[in-house]
Amino acid sequence: MKYSWRALSGRFAKMDAMSISIADCRAHTEARRAAGIKDGTIHTELGHLRMVLKWAEKHQLIERALPVERPSKPEPRDGYLTRSEVARLIGAAKAHHIGLAIRLMLGTGARSTAALQLTWNRVDLHRGIVQLRDPNDQARRKGRATVPINAGLLEALRNAKEGALTDYVIEWAGKPVRSVRRGLKAAGNAIGRSDVSPHMLRHSAAVWLAEDGHSMDEIAQFLGHGDSKITARVYARFSPTYLRKLASSLEIRSVP
Repeated sequence: MKYSWRALSGRFAKMDAMSISIADCRAHTEARRAAGIKDGTIHTELGHLRMVLKWAEKHQLIERALPVERPSKPEPRDGYLTRSEVARLIGAAKAHHIGLAIRLMLGTGARSTAALQLTWNRVDLHRGIVQLRDPNDQARRKGRATVPINAGLLEALRNAKEGALTDYVIEWAGKPVRSVRRGLKAAGNAIGRSDVSPHMLRHSAAVWLAEDGHSMDEIAQFLGHGDSKITARVYARFSPTYLRKLASSLEIRSVP
C-alpha cells in the first residue's frame, strides 16, 4: 500500500473521493505506461485505490465508492525453474543467506516477505514444521500457511540455527535481511537465468507440486491460497492428469 500511494498521490492526494472519475483512472494508467510501468503494477495500484474507497464507504466516511477503472490483470507468468536449475542456483549463490533463502522459499512455497520475516520461534525443528504467519501480526497476509519441512530444508535450517546471531532465520552480518533480490539476480545470471526472482521460486514450488500429481486442494493449502479455484486456474495444466481422461475419450480407434 505504501508503494502504491507513492504512485497514486501525485494525481489523487488532493482530490475529493467523490470527484474521482473514470477519466482520472485512465489518465493515471496512461501516465504510468508512459513511464514504463507494466499493467500488472498499475492494476495493483488502482486496486488499492478502490480498496481504500470501499473501506471509506463501509465506515461512512464517504457517501459511496465510485467505480475505479484499471487495466486488465495480466496472465500469470509461466517462467519457472527445474530442480536441476535450482540446485545450480544454490551453488551459484555467493552468500550463505541467499542459498538458505532459496531453499526456504522453494521448500515452503513462501513469498519473499514471509521468508525474510520468519523468526526462529516459528520454526519447529523437532516436529519439522514452519509457521509462516506471525500469530501476533493482526494484519491479513496473503499466502502464509503452516507447512511441513522436507529433509533437505530441515538440515539446512538446523545448520543455520547453530550459527544464528538474530531471531530471524534469514540474516546477514548479525542483522535481518530486507531483500534478497540482488543476490538472487546475481546467482540467476551465473546459471543463465536472468529472469530469476523471488516470486519465481514460489511459482516453481507450485509447479513441482502439480507435476508430482498432488491435488489442487492440497497445493492451495500448502501455498496458503484461500480458494483452490485460483490454484487450479494457474497450476492445473502442469498436472500429469490434467484433462487426461477427456483426451482419452477422443481416441480414434481402428475399426475391426
